[in-house]
Amino acid sequence: MQRVRLSSQQTPVLKLGDSQMTLSPKFRLAIIKSHLLNPSSDLESSICGEPLIPGLPDDVALNCLLRLPVHSHAACRVVCKRWHQLLGSKERFFTRRKELGFKEPWLFVFAFHKCTGKIQWQVLDLTHFSWHSIPLMPCKDKVCPHGFRCVSIPHEGTLFVCGGMVSDVDCPLDLVLKYEMQKNRWTVMNQMITARSFFASGVIDGKIYVAGGNSTDLFELDSAEVLDPIQGNWNSVASMGTNMASYDAAVLNGKLLVTEGWLWPFYVAPRGQVYDPTTNNWETMAIGLREGWTGSSVVVYGHLFVVSELERMKLKVYDAASDSWEAIEGPPLPEQICKPFAVNACDSTIYVVGRNLHVAVGRISQLIKKGTCENKWSFNVSWHVVDAPECFSDLTPSSSQVLFA
Repeated sequence: MQRVRLSSQQTPVLKLGDSQMTLSPKFRLAIIKSHLLNPSSDLESSICGEPLIPGLPDDVALNCLLRLPVHSHAACRVVCKRWHQLLGSKERFFTRRKELGFKEPWLFVFAFHKCTGKIQWQVLDLTHFSWHSIPLMPCKDKVCPHGFRCVSIPHEGTLFVCGGMVSDVDCPLDLVLKYEMQKNRWTVMNQMITARSFFASGVIDGKIYVAGGNSTDLFELDSAEVLDPIQGNWNSVASMGTNMASYDAAVLNGKLLVTEGWLWPFYVAPRGQVYDPTTNNWETMAIGLREGWTGSSVVVYGHLFVVSELERMKLKVYDAASDSWEAIEGPPLPEQICKPFAVNACDSTIYVVGRNLHVAVGRISQLIKKGTCENKWSFNVSWHVVDAPECFSDLTPSSSQVLFA
């Protein structure tokens, strides 16, 4: 097992951008505009003759500067006026990166302080393995972090936080927030039709689906709805047919899979439902799929993987043909990764964020099993750990999402 250590002295936690919002009970945003976002014509004309890098065409120089890690921006801004203009505004910087097709993964971790319960987002640059912070999420103070559901549209660099629960009164929320990495700010979206917490969520064809969960007085819901992020409107879809809160959910082959997980004292097998948006119908999940779903899921290579909270925290994969789960080759989750953990994936890599925000990076390899009548894939995993700064020692992850920028 290879470990990559990042100490608090060597890798300070930096702000991805200055906070651009103030909070109010009505979740209204107050945006502070920087003059760097709308530079005056005098400023533009005064520096247009300066080369970005002497001796290089501006397009080549820009291509170089847009690769600078964010933690270097503060030092590089003092080089000249044009560098200050480019690197002084994260909106300008990430807009230019998007225009030129830069696509690097960043891991966004929704975490909370284990003593105070205060929520926050921390961001890991998966290229340079440096941590950053983003503006505070406009939300009430006393909330249950696990009641929210977070989803993302990675290649658009957008993140959505839905629902939630006010912890002191057990009241579910219909809140919907959108974070845009390009602008480094939060926007309040149209509310969900139904306030809910501990529900299922997933993105299918760019639309956000939510289903089930807890309502007022902790009654379980059977309703489901969908958000078109472009139109900004929520619409009801077919009901699940059973009232159910969600333990975990995944999108596989264009369908939303929802499981309630095993409930103590384990007398009753867990329920599971599968939603097909093309037919707007729900069906009961296969027995083996729902009974073996004992952890947090990701989809890699078109297969459903689970980082099991049991079975020595091994990684296993679901085989639809036999309706069974198989442990994949490789070691279990590294011992530094303690429960509770949050799981996400990008391409063939799994990211597991454990307590204190240590991150296990798992590389999944895919091979064809020899000696089988039909092509059947086998998988193996190798892990290395990215240690978090000491200042994260009191943080516990609730969710994680991968965005590209």
